[in-house]
This record gives sequence, structure tokens and C-alpha cells, in this order.
Amino acid sequence: MNAPSPVHDDNDNGEQTFIDESDIINEYEIDDEELPDADEEGGSGGEEEFDGVDDSVHIFTGHTGELYSAACSPTDASLVATGGGDDKGFLWRIGQGDWAFELQGHQETVSSLSFSMDGQLIASGGLDGVVKVWDVAKEELKCTLEGPGAGIEWVRWHPKGHLVLAGAEDASIWMWNADKGGAYLNVFSGHGGSVTCGDFTPDGKIICSGSDDATMKIWNPKNAEIIHDVRGHPYHTEGITCLTISSDSSLVITGSSDGSVHVVNISTGKVVLSLNAHTESVESVAFEPSSRRDSWRAATGGLDKKLIIWDQHSSPRCICEHEDTVTCLLWLAGSRYIATGCLDGKVRIWDSLSGDCAKVLSGHSDAIQSIAVSSNGEYLVSVSIDETARVFEIAEFR
Repeated sequence: MNAPSPVHDDNDNGEQTFIDESDIINEYEIDDEELPDADEEGGSGGEEEFDGVDDSVHIFTGHTGELYSAACSPTDASLVATGGGDDKGFLWRIGQGDWAFELQGHQETVSSLSFSMDGQLIASGGLDGVVKVWDVAKEELKCTLEGPGAGIEWVRWHPKGHLVLAGAEDASIWMWNADKGGAYLNVFSGHGGSVTCGDFTPDGKIICSGSDDATMKIWNPKNAEIIHDVRGHPYHTEGITCLTISSDSSLVITGSSDGSVHVVNISTGKVVLSLNAHTESVESVAFEPSSRRDSWRAATGGLDKKLIIWDQHSSPRCICEHEDTVTCLLWLAGSRYIATGCLDGKVRIWDSLSGDCAKVLSGHSDAIQSIAVSSNGEYLVSVSIDETARVFEIAEFR
């Protein structure tokens, strides 16, 4: 091999100037591991960033773990709450990236969030078995609600007051009065497994709850007595995963891991319709907001990658195919459109009359766990295990 040539340059007089050892000022040792490989573009060596389409208009990145819950204020169209696996909840505002209030104090995942109907309070439920109630305007903790012996599955508010209802993994349901220092009011016992879903009826007179024990119970909230215990044929054979109640408090619809969906008359406790079209677990269910006993439509989503739209007849009105599991859904108030969140990280807007996909909203790089809509119907918020919450404009579907 030929010896390397000396490094040189030409000076202003045209003469060659050689660099030798006397010109060295400092020597530095370089670790070979710090040098980029020849096949690394730019030499960043970092993780590959998500480079897909991002339709979101706002991204909240305050969390440091997977996100599981989202809620929008019923009175303030910009106010959002999110909770996740970093044991934190946050209040933040759409379009205001410089403000956030942390809902501190949980020792485990914040699994559920719910605003009171007047928007004054928000409840956060954690897998630590604790519910915390926060004063939204004052940005401070109002009270801590204790009692359940295991993780909180869901939290709901009475439609006409500051009573908090929560279902837990230890098969119990608890009710407290947030205006009286979180005073315990009732515990509802009778389920034989985790209480996976539940709520007050819109008139506030009844509580419905579903459990891993494959039963739904209809309760009197005043004395915690069971009015109806819905179980056995023709009802679900496996755990109940989700429920929703019609706007006139007459019907409750439940979905199960056995793939079945049933409509139950709340007054009688009888199954009035069985909806069988899903082939795998049903993960979410929603009534059209205007649904009543004599005229209703409902939507269900499941592990079989389907959104199915139903009416009073037992056969599906529309079957909307997805690329992956439908993890969550909601009916956009006052419209014919349904939003779904999916395991593939996308939100889809569906026309419930035609069954057509009206829009696909991209941005998340991993599964969507929950979606919520702002009180004015202009924005949809989605949370994902990619550790972000994203906001999408949906005003065109109001």
C-alpha cells in the first residue's frame, strides 16, 4: 500500500503549507461505540419516530405511561381529563398547551374519570381502590373516598347531584356524598365477580351494574336492595363487559365476552331482545342518545373487528368492518354519526344510516383505549397506550 499523503493546503503566495505534529493543539480519544454505523442515516441512533399521518389539532403529552381513560367537561368545551398507567390524572385544555392541573395522589393506574353533571367536580378512580374528588374551579382535592378492597373499574355521578358511584374488582359497588366530606352512603353487595360496568339511570332512581359473574343487577339506590337479578338463559353465559341505559331510563343493553348482546326492560328485569351477530367479545356499547323504549337504535363494537348498528329488530341494520379490534365507541349527540376507537390506533367516524365510514382520523401510534367528545360537539379526544392524548376536529359531524 502507498503511504498516506500529508494534509496540505495552499497559502496566499501559492506555496504549499504542510501540517505536522507540532501543529497539534489537543488530542481526544473517541469511543468507537459513539460513532454512527455507516448504514445509519444522520447518525441519530434513536428510536424510529412514528411518521404516519397526524390529523390531530392538539396533542397532550403530560403523561409518562399508557393512557386508559378520558372525559370531557359537560359545561366547559375546552376542558379535558385524562388518566393512565403513570398513576396520574390531568386536567388540561384544548388549544392551551401551557396549562395542566395534575390529579395527584393515586398509588396505581388511574382507571376511570367522570365529571359531575354540573361540571363543578371530577372524580378519579384508581386501581389502588381509591376514588378522589376534585374541585374543578379551585383546582384542589375536595375529598378522598375509601372503602373498596380492590381496584376501581368505573366511576359515575348521580344525574341530579353530587353522589358518586363506583364499581370495584372485589365485587362491590360503593356510593358516597361528595358534598358531605365524602360520607359513605351505601355499599351494594351481591355480585360474585369484578363489577365491570354500571351507572345510574338518567332519572337517578335506579342503578344497573354488570359483572364478570355474567349477571346484571338492578338496584334501589336508597336501600341498596336488589330489585332484579338478571341471569341464566337467555342471558349471557360469560362475564359482562359493558352496559348503557336509554335516555328514558326504560331499557339497559349489555355486552359480554361471550359475544352476545341483550336488551333488558329495567322495570321487569326481563330480556326483551337478544342480539347475536358478534363472533367474539363485545367491548363497548352505546344507545343513540334519543333512544326510548318504543324507538331505539344501538351500536356495539368487539374483538371481531366489527361495529354493528341495531334497532328494535334482532337483525343488524349495518355491520361496519374495521382493520382491528373496536375498543371503544360513542354516538355523537344530535347526529347520525358514531365514533369508534380501534386497536390499530385510528378513530373512525361512521354514518349509522348507510354504514359507510365517513372519516378516518390518524395520529396515534398504538391502541386507542378511550374516546370522549367536547360539550359543544366540535372536538373528539382519544387516549392511547402510546402515552398521548390527541384532539381531532369533528364539527362537520354535529
